[in-house]
Amino acid sequence: MWVFGGEFASPDGEQFYHYKDLWVLHLGTRTWEQIKAPGAPSGRSGHRMVLTKRQLLVFGGFHESTRDYIYYNDVHSFNLDTFTWSRLQPSGTAPCPRSACQMTPTPDGNGVIIYGGYSKSRAKKDVDKGTIHSDMFMLRREGREEQEKWTWTRLNPSGVKPPPRSGFSLAVGPGGRALLFGGVCDEEEEESLEGDFFNDLYLYDINKNRWFPAQLKGGKSEKKKRRRGKKEAQADETEEEEKEAAQGPREIIKEIVAEDGTVMTIKELITDTQTVEESEEDEEEEEEEAAAMAPMVEPCPRSNAMATVKHSKLYLYGGMFEVGDRQFTLSDLYSLDLHKMDRWEVLVEMDPKTQEWLEESESEDGDEEEEAKGGEEEDDEDEESEEESNDEEDPEHPPTEPEETLADYQTRTEKYWQGLARANMGPDAKDKKVQKVAHAMAKVFFESQE
Repeated sequence: MWVFGGEFASPDGEQFYHYKDLWVLHLGTRTWEQIKAPGAPSGRSGHRMVLTKRQLLVFGGFHESTRDYIYYNDVHSFNLDTFTWSRLQPSGTAPCPRSACQMTPTPDGNGVIIYGGYSKSRAKKDVDKGTIHSDMFMLRREGREEQEKWTWTRLNPSGVKPPPRSGFSLAVGPGGRALLFGGVCDEEEEESLEGDFFNDLYLYDINKNRWFPAQLKGGKSEKKKRRRGKKEAQADETEEEEKEAAQGPREIIKEIVAEDGTVMTIKELITDTQTVEESEEDEEEEEEEAAAMAPMVEPCPRSNAMATVKHSKLYLYGGMFEVGDRQFTLSDLYSLDLHKMDRWEVLVEMDPKTQEWLEESESEDGDEEEEAKGGEEEDDEDEESEEESNDEEDPEHPPTEPEETLADYQTRTEKYWQGLARANMGPDAKDKKVQKVAHAMAKVFFESQE
């Protein structure tokens, strides 16, 4: 396993160091070795490196200091036979400088495909503007080793493309298909940064140059769940509505609610093919599947997860997501059989209650200053005891009753959960939003008691 470069940042975010060293991990002996070779790319992070035949190709990345930053679009090659670096000079129009893109080798080993990425530029003094890229390029090699030539070509794939995002994961699957999972789309304003996280899956057919969303077939329980929701909400669906839906994929917006009431919005695309097929099957299979009500398991929305394919199975590990000023780091592990495409399997489950979140260093420094003034240790102890007592009170949510349905529980305990949601969301939150969060919190608790 080869590793090049990377970044170290101090906890306060004031100091950066970008590496340009090359290391190899010998998997047989589990030992690291540093490879010292002249001509390496400049220090950077956010770059991408892949193996194509006997070369490691490094593309893009950025270098940042407290005063300035720079993004790259250069290409470097490390030859695994001669252990030498060289900078490539491809012809054609290259991608604009960027970091955090995804680079995938082509099935024939004579090129790589680069998709997406992120960069920022100076909009005005002391104000930066971030850009999420969704373009795609191919870097192709022609000729023999001593006379090889590299050429950039911009690709315009067909099909249903993923919505713009950064921090997505990419892995190469069987049959020349690349799989894209998750990511985040940041909505930047001058004073704030909000992110919509994804947990959808897209496939890119390298040979056909085509994107399409990966729809899991699901078990009977999942089909039943979708049908019930559709029957209740679309009982009087007309032919005109079906034609309108057939024009393209629909965007579904849902939310994940943390235990303290903070909300994370998720956007998903559902193609009309799925909807039409479900409506045709409703009458035939509904009675047969009436008893199957288990929810479908899937990874929660996240960015920067690790993804790889082995023996036609996609493995997805970890990642992170944010809710407000809280950042959560995940350590769960999932697999998906790419032949069956029926369901995610949980290999390592993660208990969200074990998660910790860290405030910004400024607030931590402020707490330390207050403690240094003296006389407030008792207040801190009181606050800690209150937090402990609050934690102890968590199990005293209104208990569920035998044979009670979720809808009945939500109706019976509505006032309690609305009060809890309001306390967590603040007095300025809209009533409709509070009600939605309260219902979600009640649902989370109800399902945890089953």
